[in-house]
This record gives sequence, structure tokens and C-alpha cells, in this order.
Amino acid sequence: MKFLFDFLPVVLFFAAYKLFGSMPPELIDLVNQIPYVSLSQNEPRDAIIFATLVLLVASVLQNILHFLVYQRFEKMHLISMAILLVFGSMTVAFKNPHFLIWKVSIFNWLFAVVIFASLFIGKKTLIERMMAQAIEVPKNTWRNVTIMWTIFFTLLGIINLIVATYYPGEDYKNWVNFKLFGIFGLTIVFMIGQAFYLSKFATNIDETKTNNGEA
Repeated sequence: MKFLFDFLPVVLFFAAYKLFGSMPPELIDLVNQIPYVSLSQNEPRDAIIFATLVLLVASVLQNILHFLVYQRFEKMHLISMAILLVFGSMTVAFKNPHFLIWKVSIFNWLFAVVIFASLFIGKKTLIERMMAQAIEVPKNTWRNVTIMWTIFFTLLGIINLIVATYYPGEDYKNWVNFKLFGIFGLTIVFMIGQAFYLSKFATNIDETKTNNGEA
């Protein structure tokens, strides 16, 4: 369920981009009633502007639905929505996709900063607080994993800008594909790598308690 919440906005963004040309003209006319919005299906680049509008709505719905299901807000969802409201709104108002592109990089870099800062704040890093209930590894291993995640999110923000700048494709098609499949794919591969790395040092907590005679 949480996986669905995390990726719902970007999936709807991708669908809106791909289906823009086949949308009923009446729907586009309705959307054009929004201030600063002027879309034309004869202008292929407007597909990304329409998709950004969908992304804005989806981000708000993401937070509302998450609260209704879990009775709490997810901090990263709220932060992502706040950044998106700023850069997404500018994308729509100025009809410039680069604002949205920068949002993706800034969000990843912000995540990198937060993770890295956790090395110096508190007794446990952010990654350790998230995963320590499932596994036990040496303190130095959590530090290494934290540094790896910091580097990963930093590079992801850089790669995003490289794709958007040098390989955007016609009407940013390549970048839109990268936003869904590229970022998701790289994240999955990295997480699998992290799992293998942690497995070299990890001890199942339940097994540890059993070996220590704890109920």
C-alpha cells in the first residue's frame, strides 16, 4: 500500500503525458479555465504542462489519502508536495518544463542532505532508525550505508539534469520516461545492492533475542 502511495503521483504524471493528445477537447477546454493555463493539443510540448497539473493534484491527493488510511501524514510526501507546489506552479505559469525538472533534482539533493546530516545529529542515522527494527549490523556499517545513500541521491539529482539537458528527446519524451522508469529502476537496483551489502553484516533481531534466551 505504501509503495502505491509513493509512486501514485509520478505514475499519473506519466499517464497524463502519454494520453494528452487523445484527451477529449472538452476536458482541455475545462482545464484552460484555470488561471495562467492555456493548453493546445496541437502543441505537443503542452503535454508536459498538462501532466504537471495532474501531478500537482495527485500530490495533494496522495497526502490526503495517506492521512485517511494511516491517520498521519508522511513527512517526505509533505516536503515533496511543498517543493512541487512551488516549481510545478512555475512550470504551468511560464510553460517551462525546466522548473519541474529542477524540482526532481532539488528533492533528491534535499534527501541527500537530510540523510548525511543524520550522521552528526542524534545517536542513530536516519537509515538506522528506519531499518534497525528489522536487522542488526555494526555501527560502522550503518555509517557506510548512510554515506552510500547520500551519494546515490546526489548522483540521481545530477543524472536527472544531464538527461533533461543533453538527452531530453522530442517534447521531453526521454526525460519523462526517465522520471518514471529510470529513477525507479536505478532506485530498485541500488536497494538490491544495499540488501546484499547489509546481508554480509546483518543479524536477524528475532534470532538474536532467541539466542540470548529472550521470549
